[in-house]
Amino acid sequence: MKKLSLQWRITLMTALLIGVTCVAMNCLISSSGRRYMDSIGETLQEYSIEGEPAFFDPGTAGENDDITIIISGAQQSFITTNWCITAAVTLLSGVLAYFVTGRALKPLRSFAARVEQVQPNNLAEMKLDEEVLPEFQQFSRSFNRMLDRLNEGFTAQRQFTGNAAHELRTPLSLMQAQLELFSAEHPNVLPETADFLRLLREQTERMTQMTKTLLEMSELRTVPCTDRIELAPMVEEIFEDIMPLAEKKGITLECEGDGVLTGSDTLIYRLIFNLTENAIRYNRPGGTVRITVTEEGSELVIRVIDTGCGIPVQYRESIFQPFFRVEQSRSRAYGGVGLGLALVWEIAALHGGRVAAEQSDETGTTMAVRLPAGRE
Repeated sequence: MKKLSLQWRITLMTALLIGVTCVAMNCLISSSGRRYMDSIGETLQEYSIEGEPAFFDPGTAGENDDITIIISGAQQSFITTNWCITAAVTLLSGVLAYFVTGRALKPLRSFAARVEQVQPNNLAEMKLDEEVLPEFQQFSRSFNRMLDRLNEGFTAQRQFTGNAAHELRTPLSLMQAQLELFSAEHPNVLPETADFLRLLREQTERMTQMTKTLLEMSELRTVPCTDRIELAPMVEEIFEDIMPLAEKKGITLECEGDGVLTGSDTLIYRLIFNLTENAIRYNRPGGTVRITVTEEGSELVIRVIDTGCGIPVQYRESIFQPFFRVEQSRSRAYGGVGLGLALVWEIAALHGGRVAAEQSDETGTTMAVRLPAGRE
C-alpha cells in the first residue's frame, strides 16, 4: 500500500467504500425481496386451496408445488441480478473515482512538475498562482514565500562572492607585481629562495584565477544572451587556443558536427573551453579529446569525450559544486581550484540548459551539455 500513488489509494478506498455499501444494500434488498416473495407465494397457495381465482395466467398454474418453484426461481433470479448490479456499480464507481481523483489531483501534479524545474537562476519564474482551490491556497503561498527566501539568499550569496572577489583582486595583483619585480631584481638568489619565490608566484596566480572565476560567476546574470553562435567555428577557435596544453600531454583533439544557438558568445566559449581543458588535464598521456555537436529533438547537445580514468559514480553530481574536487592531491597537481565545472553548470543553467556526466568508466568520460536549439 505504501508504494501506491495517492490517486490509486483514493480510488481503492472509494471503490471499497462503495462496494461495502452496495453489498449491505444488496443484502437488505435481497432479504426484503425474499420475505415479500414468500408472503406472495403463501397468499397464492391459500387462494389456490380455497378455490379463489389467481391473478396470474391460469395456464401456467398447477399444483401448489409449482407455485413454490416459480417463487423460488424468482427469488434466485432477483438475488443474482442484485449481485450483478452490485459488481457492476462497484467496478464503474472505481473507474469513475480513478478519473475524478486524477482531475482533482491535477494541481498537485502541476506543482510537482514545477518543483522539478526549480533552479537557482529561475526562482522568480517558478512561483505558483495563488488563485487555486482553497485546499491549495495556503500551500501555494508557503511555496512562493520559500522561493522568495531562497532568491534573497542566493542574491546575497552572489553579492558577497562578487564583493569578496573584487576586493581580493587588487591586493593579489600587487602581490604578483612585487614578486615579479623582486625576481627580476634578484636573479642570483639561493636555490631555496628561488623555489620559495616560484611557489609564491604559483599560489598567487592560482588565487588570482580563483577570484577571477568567482567574479565571473557573480556577474553572469548581467551578461546579455542574444548572440547568434555557430558552434563549429567556436570549437576550432578553442582548439587553437588550447593546443599548447594538448601538445604538452600528447593529446589529440577532434571535433564533429555543427549547430546554431542563441546565447552569450563569451559564456558559451568559456563553457566549452572549461570542459575541454578538464578533458585534457585529466586525460591519459597520448589520449584523445573529441567534441561532438548534435541536434536531438528540441535540444542541441554538446558532448566532450575523453579517454581518461573516469569519475567515480558517487561523485558524478558533486563535481559541479563549487570547490569540489574528486582527489585533492591530483587537483592541486593539475592546478585546479574546483570552480571550472561549477561555472559550466551556471552557464548552462543561464541558457536554459543542463550539463551532466553522461557516461564515465575506466575507458573515459563523456560530458554532455544540453541547450535549447534555436533558443530566442
